Amino acid sequence: MSVSQKLMSADEFSKLPEPLDGSKQELVRGVVVTMPPPGGLHGVCCSKVDRRIGVFVENEKLGNVASNDTGFKTADNPDSVRGPDVAYWSYERLPEVPVGYIDVAPDLAVEVLSPSNTWKQIRAKLVEYFDRGVRMVWVVSPEDRTVTIYRSPDEGRVLHENATLSGDDVLPDFTCRVSELLP
Repeated sequence: MSVSQKLMSADEFSKLPEPLDGSKQELVRGVVVTMPPPGGLHGVCCSKVDRRIGVFVENEKLGNVASNDTGFKTADNPDSVRGPDVAYWSYERLPEVPVGYIDVAPDLAVEVLSPSNTWKQIRAKLVEYFDRGVRMVWVVSPEDRTVTIYRSPDEGRVLHENATLSGDDVLPDFTCRVSELLP
């Protein structure tokens, strides 16, 4: 006899209390997935990426940048709500920021690898992000000191710490050395 699990909606998920231990939660196909706190290297790297992109976007008046506590819906029925470590929405794509989860895919999603991440998990996120309409994903590896740029879930271009990272047509005129995003 199998017991079926009741799947949670994005609305129900939004009403859950924050985990007391600092862990992060996402909703994946109606199921709450809890991830352990990722540690210092991850946190410092996220902060650097957020600052670098955020200052550029604000100065150029391009849109909004949000950190990983901002959820956006990547699937419906059953619902998924993901929280990229950093995300950028152009004003064209998201003219006004809603109070709840964002139903519009970001132009750019950034995932910073943590010790608990597996490539299977990252690959699943890439597929979800691109299926929902994300235009570009950066996967930052603080330990390897690389950024992998994805324009589709099937092919990434790896840049090492001395390379120059560009925002291409997603973040026009944005450039920095990969090392500037790393602790």
